[in-house]
Amino acid sequence: MLLIAAVRSILTYVAVSLYVLVVAPPAMLAAALFGAKEHLYVLGHAGVRLGLALSGIQYHVAGREHVPRGRSAVYCSNHQSNVDPPVLFEAVHPRLHILYKAELESIPILARAFRYGGFIPIDRRNKEAAMRSIEAGAASIRAGNSFLIFPEGTRSRTADLLPFKKGGFIMAIKAQAPVVPVAVQGGRDSMHKGSWIIRPVIVSVRIGAPIESAGLTLDRRDALIAETRRQITGLLAQGPV
Repeated sequence: MLLIAAVRSILTYVAVSLYVLVVAPPAMLAAALFGAKEHLYVLGHAGVRLGLALSGIQYHVAGREHVPRGRSAVYCSNHQSNVDPPVLFEAVHPRLHILYKAELESIPILARAFRYGGFIPIDRRNKEAAMRSIEAGAASIRAGNSFLIFPEGTRSRTADLLPFKKGGFIMAIKAQAPVVPVAVQGGRDSMHKGSWIIRPVIVSVRIGAPIESAGLTLDRRDALIAETRRQITGLLAQGPV
C-alpha cells in the first residue's frame, strides 16, 4: 500500500506541476491585461480537484448552512496537514482568499498567481509588514472577499490546538466581518509532517455558526479568539463527518 501511495504521490506532484506550468502563465497574463481574476479561481479549483483525485483524497462537509450568504467572512480553521489548505479551498467557498505564510513567496509562479488572485502573504517575523498585510486583508474583506486563515500559524503535531495568532482576528474586527469556525480532521493520516507521501484518506470538514465581530473593537480581540477556539474545539469533539 505504501508503494502505491508513493507512486500516486509522484504522479500527483508531476501532474499538478505541469498543470501549473502550462496554465498559470497565460492565466496570469490575462489577469494582468484585463484586471479580471474569476478565471484564476476556476483554474485553481480545477487544479485542486486534479491533485485530490490523483492522490485519492476525498472530503465530507457538514455545516454548509452556516456559510454566510451575501457576506464576506473570515473562515478560521485548525491546521493538521499540508492537505488542509487545498481541501478547504475546494470545500468551503468558491472564491476563498487565503492569508498565507510569506515563505511561499519563494515559489515564483505560485506566489504570482496568489497575488493576482487576491491572496495576501503575511510575514509574522516582521511586525510592520504583518500589520500592512492585515490592513490589506481588512480592505479586501470590506470589498466583498472572504478569507481563510490558520490561526495556529503552523501544523499541530497532535490533536491539541496550538496557541492562536491574533492577526486574522484583528483583520476580521477591522472589517467588521464574521468569523466562521472550521474544524478539519483526517489530513494528518494523509501527510505525516516531514513526509512527501500522500496517502488516500477521507478528510472531514465541519463548518460552525458565524461569530459576529460587528460592533467589536480591537480591545475585544482576545474574547473573539477565545470564543472561536471554543467553537473549533467543540466541532473537533464531534468527530469526523
